[in-house]
Amino acid sequence: MTTRTPVGPCNNLALRKAARYLGATYDRALAPIGLRSTQFSILQLLSVRGELTISGLAELIAMDRTTMATNLKPLAREGLVTIEPSAADRRARLVALTPAGLAKVKAGLPLWQQAQERFEAKFGAAEAAELRASLDAVLDTGLQPWAEQPWTASRQEPSEAVQA
Repeated sequence: MTTRTPVGPCNNLALRKAARYLGATYDRALAPIGLRSTQFSILQLLSVRGELTISGLAELIAMDRTTMATNLKPLAREGLVTIEPSAADRRARLVALTPAGLAKVKAGLPLWQQAQERFEAKFGAAEAAELRASLDAVLDTGLQPWAEQPWTASRQEPSEAVQA
């Protein structure tokens, strides 16, 4: 019989658990306006930045283009954003906030602020600022998660390493 030992501390699992936990907190706060936190983030970013390409918006949110396009569909269906071909490059699609989308952002800001304040009251404002700085630093690691070539390990596979 083969005995398996735990892989050890997993950065991905820890991050995803925290992200689900905190994301659910913001989702719950934004529920009265019918948005999830990812949708609100997209709308809020468009309200600040103005019209963006789908690729540009995906890059700003650290999401692959296909997932961003999927996230935009319900927002477009609800009339909160428009998605039109770019006049400069017909291959690019431009996303813009509609007046209804801006109204959603304005309605959501106090709800988002309450969630933000609630988290910082429990976690600590300084700790929350440090957390954001650490998470921003993760984006500067150069791992290129959406690059064409898949990442491959140069060492033995984890499944081989955990066998006793």
